[in-house]
Amino acid sequence: MKRTLFAFLAVIILFSLVACAGGESGEQEGTSEQNESKKRLTVDLSADPVSLDPHAANDGTSLYVMNAMYDTLVAMNKELEIEPALAESLEQVDELVWEAKLRKDVTFHDGSEFNAEVVKANLDRVRDPDVGSPLAFLFDMIDSVSVVDDYTVQIKTKFPFAALPSHLAHPGGHIISLEAIKKDYQQMEDGGDPFTYINEHPVGTGYFKYDERVNGEYVSLVKNDAYWGKRAKVDQVTFKTVPEDAARIAELRTGEADIIYPVNPNDVEQINNNEETVVHETESASMSYLGMNNNKEPFQDSNVRQAIAMAIDKQELIDGVFSGVPLVANGPLAPTVVGYSDSLEAIDYNLDKARKLLKEAGYEEGFSATILAYDRTTSDVAEYIQVQLEKIGIDVNIEMAEVGAYLEVTANGSFDMFIGSWGTVTLDADYGLYPMFHSQNAGAAGNRSFFNNERVDELLEKARQTSNEQDRLQLYKEAQQIIMDEATIVPLYHSVLLAGLREEVAGFYQYPSSFPFLRDVEKE
Repeated sequence: MKRTLFAFLAVIILFSLVACAGGESGEQEGTSEQNESKKRLTVDLSADPVSLDPHAANDGTSLYVMNAMYDTLVAMNKELEIEPALAESLEQVDELVWEAKLRKDVTFHDGSEFNAEVVKANLDRVRDPDVGSPLAFLFDMIDSVSVVDDYTVQIKTKFPFAALPSHLAHPGGHIISLEAIKKDYQQMEDGGDPFTYINEHPVGTGYFKYDERVNGEYVSLVKNDAYWGKRAKVDQVTFKTVPEDAARIAELRTGEADIIYPVNPNDVEQINNNEETVVHETESASMSYLGMNNNKEPFQDSNVRQAIAMAIDKQELIDGVFSGVPLVANGPLAPTVVGYSDSLEAIDYNLDKARKLLKEAGYEEGFSATILAYDRTTSDVAEYIQVQLEKIGIDVNIEMAEVGAYLEVTANGSFDMFIGSWGTVTLDADYGLYPMFHSQNAGAAGNRSFFNNERVDELLEKARQTSNEQDRLQLYKEAQQIIMDEATIVPLYHSVLLAGLREEVAGFYQYPSSFPFLRDVEKE
């Protein structure tokens, strides 16, 4: 009998993929070849990881792979609650100081010891301006990290910050071997680029450890038999880079792949109609949007941006491009995120008013612009927007780029418009808004629209320093309304996470962020 798995989650976070694995190591039945196949898992992804250094990359594909190799001090469980991981406890000593008591039975994949010195080195490195981590914003509220003893560390913040545990649970808080960090710094001293050594020699404490990588083809991980916690149920997992949707589906049907991600909504029916495959659906914490370069004419003009927002019928986009699967986005936060508001005043679809705004901005005859996309889904969205904007005189050209090039271009500001997405990984509004809309984070950190609004900066800074939850939520609501009024981006939809599974895959779990959890997956 065919199974359909649904896991609808009630809270939010923006980007955990798949949880997969194989048979038990002590099986007695079947040939050795059959037993071996049950111990191997293949996951087809749409892109190559940008980096395997947790401080270097914040793209989904990189995090999907790294989540299996590294651990954080605290982690989010399947009930979306923060629980101990490498830290046995994390307690707030006073308004500004958090104390972590660390596990004493943890070793890295290179055999080195996990201790307080390692934690300090990691949190210092991710904040080091000489390293230039694009995830530094996650920890920029930290003032200092102090070693109390071998297994106790204190983290002092610049201001009260209640969301610190959620930030430490983010993949940017993955703990890297101190030996690897030292070698990466040595490489920098020798004239090399930061992140290079660890990208090529990733060493964590996770339930899988690095095996090998062929750029553009695959990353292979093997089971960590010395793992401090519950061990993985497969001996090996291979993340393959398969950019084409049809190719991923073909490999799923033949059994060459056990799991594929993502699945386009228009492909759900064909996967579910196959006897041996099924689509798993999970509510997400993501928001897909049309980004506009607020630093570049004519997008510097809010009238132009508002006109573009008014020219896009979001429900028609969802029904026509995605078979009605995603939810309309009326703001930058998904309903699963703490801080989401259902009372924001959105910009409604109105072609006549859009044309009027363009005329007021001096573009009665329209203009030409380019939209950047990087895969089938973003290309389909761009094509829909291309048709809609033509109705108000905007001639749009679509440019396709590989993910790495796309990320580079949208980070350096050499674009007009782009189709983007953001997952609120921590399920807290601070992560959903501060990286994307604070002027300090323009570029790779998340603010790829290069939005700069002093009032929004003030509100986001005040919100992350406010302890009272209701006051904090009100600040976020005001910030979101300004973001919507300014039309710095056009929120389009909140996706439903769709992953394709072989029928024999059991124990699959996907976080709202889309990140993978591979430890408990097996093949029946």
